[in-house]
Amino acid sequence: MVAGVVNAEPSPNTTMDVNPNLSDKARYDYALVLRVTKENDQRAFGELMERYRDSIFHMINKMVFSSDDAEDLTMETFTKAFNRLHQYTPAFAFSTWLFKIGSNHTIDFIRKKRINALSLDQGFRNEDGESMEIHIADDKLDPIQTLEKKERIELLRDVVSKMKPKYRELVELRYFQEKSYDEIAEELDRSLGTVKAQLHRAREALEAMLGQVRETI
Repeated sequence: MVAGVVNAEPSPNTTMDVNPNLSDKARYDYALVLRVTKENDQRAFGELMERYRDSIFHMINKMVFSSDDAEDLTMETFTKAFNRLHQYTPAFAFSTWLFKIGSNHTIDFIRKKRINALSLDQGFRNEDGESMEIHIADDKLDPIQTLEKKERIELLRDVVSKMKPKYRELVELRYFQEKSYDEIAEELDRSLGTVKAQLHRAREALEAMLGQVRETI
């Protein structure tokens, strides 16, 4: 559901040229992006997550054949998207950009884990029905982009610092230190099942916090 009315045609003096072929849905997504980048409106980013979380999860799950890994990779996809939101341009749909981040991140995961996955040559279709080929994105940033990325990571860390201690610790270990479930279970002296269940609740808590209206993240 849409929370509030968003101007799908942002003012030209605050935006770059929008592709005239974008669908109304894509224009609405861009308006949400502007609310995040221009106004620090985290509720807008929460709405973007709500709009695309299930479809991103479905795409990733088809690639890794593991719902646990797919849940982690989906959250990491949105984290990457949040950190790079300033790089998005309305020359193409936000969903295309987001699916590309998700597929590239998952390919990197597959390569590192050397797991079996479906053929990546067949590609996927985004929410607007556009066919997408999958290839590795260029993650190199210029100095200004590096600074902006660092600032966004710091902002995200600030959100995590406001979580309940038991959730904050799990998120730090899993997403900032990139430890495996087994490593976390051993470090915290908890069962593997407990770690997975608590991480699931931690992800939900983090998503809820990102969806709240804040003056700063």
